[in-house]
Amino acid sequence: MRLKIFHATTYRYDPPASGVIQILRMTPGSHDGQYVADWQIDVSTDSRLDAHEDAFGNVIHVMTNGTTADLTITVEGQVETHDNGGVLRGTDERFPPGLFLRPTALTAINPAMTNFVRELRAESEGDVLGFLHALMTHVNEHMTFDEDPTHSGTSAADAFALKRGVCQDYAHIFIACARSGGVPARFVSGHFLRSDGMINQPAGHAWAEAYVPDLGWVGFDAANCICTTDAHVRVAIGLDYLGAAPVRGTRYGGGTETLSVAVKVEQAGRPGQWQSQSQS
Repeated sequence: MRLKIFHATTYRYDPPASGVIQILRMTPGSHDGQYVADWQIDVSTDSRLDAHEDAFGNVIHVMTNGTTADLTITVEGQVETHDNGGVLRGTDERFPPGLFLRPTALTAINPAMTNFVRELRAESEGDVLGFLHALMTHVNEHMTFDEDPTHSGTSAADAFALKRGVCQDYAHIFIACARSGGVPARFVSGHFLRSDGMINQPAGHAWAEAYVPDLGWVGFDAANCICTTDAHVRVAIGLDYLGAAPVRGTRYGGGTETLSVAVKVEQAGRPGQWQSQSQS
């Protein structure tokens, strides 16, 4: 399936910022499950963009510019995807899976989550894949999708206690629980083609990958309770959201900062139009 993606992030500073530095993880790579047919990145101001790869192999652009009042970062392109049943193949794996057992502040676990994992592990009787599928189902059932109560700095433990959150929170809870159960897991940022025809989305998508012996990395989208399919476009990975965030950086000077995001994901060759915001 060929997917068309548009992703714009706009910052406004009042008064203008005297300088802005941003790290952009907005460019997908090719592997057995996806082929990047066309992709471009554009910045609305006269900025410098330096392309690199980070430690995990993500394509990053370091953007620097001077005095700025309005800044829009736009990426768009087409990606050919294939359904591999959630199994990831052909990626550049730079670290052993055990690295992804490392806890972070956003994926710390609390006693309630520990008990949650202990029960699922006992029921799976040593079947790692079975444990992960059960974990995905239980996280989906435990949580209610809600954009209001959480933000980019909300931890897995806090979201688990709230029982509400967005796809990022679902992914963090899944990762924290998987690691607690002895299974390496990591955060994935990307895009998702909704099955209900809604193409206008308020943000990108997020899910998790977990390592299964003799199978490799497998994608688990707890927010939609499915393993990854050809509807997913994988962009960046990290230990948590902070390592895979599409845009992350700092500014110098300036006053009030406002942020807006627009995302559009549709199947190439099919007519579509901007529609109301929806779950991502």
